[in-house]
Amino acid sequence: MSRWGGRLSQDIHQASLMAWFAEHQRDLPWRNTKDPWPILLSEILLQQTQVSRGIVFWQRLFERYPTVQDMAVSTEEEVLLLWQGAGYYSRARRLFQLAKLVCAPISEGGYNGHLPVTGAGLQSLPGIGPYTAAAVASIAHGESIACVDGNVRRVMARQMANATPTTKEVQEWADTVLWTKDAGNWNQAVMELGATVCTPQKPRCGGCPIASSCEGASSPLRFPAPKVRAKKRLDLMCIVLLDPDGRPHLVQRGNDGILASMWGPQMAEQLDVTSYEYVGEVHHVLSHRDLHVRIWKGSIDQGMDEGNVPLSSLDQKVLKRVREN
Repeated sequence: MSRWGGRLSQDIHQASLMAWFAEHQRDLPWRNTKDPWPILLSEILLQQTQVSRGIVFWQRLFERYPTVQDMAVSTEEEVLLLWQGAGYYSRARRLFQLAKLVCAPISEGGYNGHLPVTGAGLQSLPGIGPYTAAAVASIAHGESIACVDGNVRRVMARQMANATPTTKEVQEWADTVLWTKDAGNWNQAVMELGATVCTPQKPRCGGCPIASSCEGASSPLRFPAPKVRAKKRLDLMCIVLLDPDGRPHLVQRGNDGILASMWGPQMAEQLDVTSYEYVGEVHHVLSHRDLHVRIWKGSIDQGMDEGNVPLSSLDQKVLKRVREN
């Protein structure tokens, strides 16, 4: 599978990438520990959050929950409040469920407060897929297991000049080139290369430590071919009630839907708005949804302090729109 030639060629390329990583890796706070909990926290946060923003949220959460036990004795609402602004709140809910399960007694199906140490064991936890499990197991415990994320896929696609690599092909490549002597740093090196050098739009091929083996170097933007994902449009209606001091009436949503467990004004696909004043519309884009929210406003005797409950960025946008009206 690998086009790095024989054992000697592979050793040379592995050494080049590891030397590059040692010199050029970003100074990220979770890289200063082998404790699996902060590493796990970073991996879950960074799944759909840019690193620059992820650092801010990681520091906020890790300061409040320095151990998995600290999160387990918290509440889902507090976790969501601290997560506020990071988006994709299902990640926060699953992380809280994970903490509770890990800290449950073995007799109740838990782990007595200790995260599993293997990739296979980690995948048994809520919200942990193959990538996150491999990242934590290799970085924290040195397990010889290869990570595959979007960065690794892009590096592989360009190295192999494969525009449409399958998940199986990427995993096979990652398994083949894995430097088993230090799988944790190797996995981070490949991902770092994809994140900082072998980037989607402006790859810096001149600074790539493995450019000599890259079969897609002459036209890197062809690899991989962009995925076409159709967004589903969702039209919603929202009623915002404000008290004389401008405080909104907020309700906690149920456990299902894109804003599950978050607080916000009443919002649904159909609402009776006959007695309210129309304000306008906001547009909000998620990875898989294109939301169009029409807003009406009314009054209420007493609202609540929105700073005490977790609000999604969509709800914050809606409240801002009403107040600017």
